Amino acid sequence: METKPYTHRFWAKSDRSDPGRIHLLEHHLADVGACFEELLAQPTIRQRLAHTAGWDDVDATTAARLCVFAALHDIGKVNIGFQMRGWKPEDLPGGRPPRAFRDVGHTLDLSPVLRDEDSETATWFFEALNWRDDILTWDDRDGETVCGLLVATLSHHGRPLRLEGERSRNAEIWRSYGELNPQECATRIGWLIKEKWFRRAFGQGERALPSAPEFQHHFLGLCNLADWIGSNERWFEYVDVPRDDYIDTARRRACVAVDGVGLNLTAQCKGFAGVPNFNGLFDHIAEPANAIQQAAHDAPLTEPLVIVESETGSGKTEAALWRFAEMYAAGLVDGLYFALPTRAAAVQIHEWARRFVANLFPEGRRPAVVLAVPGYDPGADADAAAIALNEYDGRAAGHHEDDKPWASENPKRFLAAQIAVGTVDQAMLGSLKVRNAHLRSASLARNLLVVDEVHASDTYMSEILAAVLDAHLGAGGYALLMSATLGSVARQKWLGESDAGGLADAIAVRYPAVSTRNAPPVYAGANNQAKTVRMESRPIMGEPSAIARIAVEAARAGAKVLLVRNTVDYAVNAWQEVAALAGADGPDVLLHHGRYAAGDRKHLDDCVEKLLGKDSRSDRGCVAVGTQTLEQSLDIDADLLITDLCPADVLLQRIGRLHRHGRDDRPAGYDAPRCIVLTPGADLAPLLSGGRDANGLGPHGRVYRNLHSVEATRRLVEKHSEWVIPEMNRLLVEEATHGSALKKITEELGEEWEAHANDNRGSYISDRWLARRSVIRRNRRFFPVRENRRVRFDGDEVQIRTRLGDSRVDILLNPQPASPFDGAPIIERIAMPLWLLGKSDSVTESVEPTIADDGGFDFTVGERRFRYDRAGLRRL
Repeated sequence: METKPYTHRFWAKSDRSDPGRIHLLEHHLADVGACFEELLAQPTIRQRLAHTAGWDDVDATTAARLCVFAALHDIGKVNIGFQMRGWKPEDLPGGRPPRAFRDVGHTLDLSPVLRDEDSETATWFFEALNWRDDILTWDDRDGETVCGLLVATLSHHGRPLRLEGERSRNAEIWRSYGELNPQECATRIGWLIKEKWFRRAFGQGERALPSAPEFQHHFLGLCNLADWIGSNERWFEYVDVPRDDYIDTARRRACVAVDGVGLNLTAQCKGFAGVPNFNGLFDHIAEPANAIQQAAHDAPLTEPLVIVESETGSGKTEAALWRFAEMYAAGLVDGLYFALPTRAAAVQIHEWARRFVANLFPEGRRPAVVLAVPGYDPGADADAAAIALNEYDGRAAGHHEDDKPWASENPKRFLAAQIAVGTVDQAMLGSLKVRNAHLRSASLARNLLVVDEVHASDTYMSEILAAVLDAHLGAGGYALLMSATLGSVARQKWLGESDAGGLADAIAVRYPAVSTRNAPPVYAGANNQAKTVRMESRPIMGEPSAIARIAVEAARAGAKVLLVRNTVDYAVNAWQEVAALAGADGPDVLLHHGRYAAGDRKHLDDCVEKLLGKDSRSDRGCVAVGTQTLEQSLDIDADLLITDLCPADVLLQRIGRLHRHGRDDRPAGYDAPRCIVLTPGADLAPLLSGGRDANGLGPHGRVYRNLHSVEATRRLVEKHSEWVIPEMNRLLVEEATHGSALKKITEELGEEWEAHANDNRGSYISDRWLARRSVIRRNRRFFPVRENRRVRFDGDEVQIRTRLGDSRVDILLNPQPASPFDGAPIIERIAMPLWLLGKSDSVTESVEPTIADDGGFDFTVGERRFRYDRAGLRRL
């Protein structure tokens, strides 16, 4: 029988279409070790890793030793069971592997080896490398540190390796079979690592390897990144002939690859000419920097955490970008991740960031601005093709032929971009027990993290964000939080302060302000967005026809009307009433919410911009109806705001879209800001029971569960007929969120509200417990003596992603229907949340749509039937 190269040589990568085309295991280990080495050659990446160890830097010997562990990431592939996975059926006994070699991987099957060093298998495995005694001299914790780093690198597939309960011992896979001898292969790899690849690692070290558990976590993230880069055939072509000097080839390729993915900034920094002045960075702004922008710029650059509080529309985005520019110039950060609360907001800020980057960096040294939003294709951004990391598995690696992986619905590598704008959940996934979390957090560490619209109305999300900041700052990273409506309790939490006092003290804190952990808040002074808003309360929240009459009357008078509902169902009902009343020849009417296919969402984002954007020139009135997707970060300007009752911090966000820009062409009667708040009536107590449609309010509405805060806001609207912004911002937020203010409402309204307060406390405790259970405990090691002290991902990843709003199922449509909107692309797929499907897993499904007469279509998933049309997605 002809000898096959993959039956007598240990392989790591093979071609799906041609298993005979392989990349040798020893070469792949060299590739990844060289990539890790090249990553540590980047100053900021190396310094962030050192910071987790409490060191100033990583010395050359320690770096070489870490490269040794990175190279060992796939050492488990020396087992026969894994090798047989790449053989052709005709080369297997009986056409399939013997029973002992079936369903064998290369990480879990190492678990019994690592946990039982007295076994025959473990003895040869460790001794075969021929440098066990050497490596133990690197460790001052009796081998625990080196074992921890080994387990960490073996966890490079995205989840910590379980050492107990996953697999039983299978000695057969580690014994010789045919021409393959695992022990000989391991011995050769040990020789290559020690004598050819990382010889310096085995010399005299300056100090022992860091034992801090946080260091192990960060190391894992960089190993994961190195493996993904080193597994890409674009840079690492397959070589199936053993070469003792292959490490030289691997290093050359690693240098090109790390530069190709945008992680080597040497050339960019050399060509950087410095930061232009404010108006040079933001050429769309004619005025000089305002007070809050200047205060954010002037805060010491070395402050790890900065909080910018200012009214909506006051230029916090430009303040954050300006500060990033100065930090980059000072060498403190490599890049930027700008985290927004919604996809629509991220898409809009992405365009701003592109203009900013074009003004900051010279042509030819300009980084890509990645749109980190799954489902959106930034095809118009040619620069986004510059980065090409790809998905791969244990048998194959490749890259997208169109070279646009960053534009696809594969967000795991978003945070490795130098400049990215996306949703906050992408950053949060770096601190949750989900696959590849460590890759995300380690990649993010080198960049400035900016989080927009920070508030404290969601306990779960606040706890997750706290974990993100702990990990990011703990790695020596920098963060900037922005908010128009941050309560005192939340601010003190982020700054690590103790409770400073009661309600009166909280209200007395100056606003707008810039706060840091190491200095008192800096009052920024008045900005140019001051306005007095006339507030009206109308008890017609459940009457869409009455609401439509108000909106259409204003639009017919030439006003641009923004109608914000708390839930999608209420938004759809209001849109239908408004459209019917407006008629075909009446004002423009638009619906905008989160349940649209990606292409249609982009189309609707553009439509909102055209109707209500800063550059809109139309004198024609319009009505934009939507949900929270219209309230956060969008730079839109309404003449009249009609909004459902909601907590004051949220209401202020919505008011931020009212008279946002200075204009002198507003229609008569709408030249002053006016906000109509829709309420269910003066008595909110019926919302405490489950027998009423709550429109997102109270314990059965699910959106704004704390009815005390909603009631406090209703009272503020009744008490203050005019809201002076930003002068009253602090008072409004504290009166509606501070514990003392809410306790007063409970005492006044009696037992039913007391029961609701108790439920809120229970929900708070439950959400906090669930969040803390879901976050990675970075103070846990990968190889301690006792299992209950080891880092584990023992939660339900689907449940974690679902709670975050990240878990979706791709519904592929075949044939692909046309969009119900003129000018929008055909619909290839719809990403649907698991809860809407009633599913607990995220397996992609293909369905056949049935085209409806109105231009929409129906489809069925499982036993559930859905309709998709101009109103978006809904269940039938």
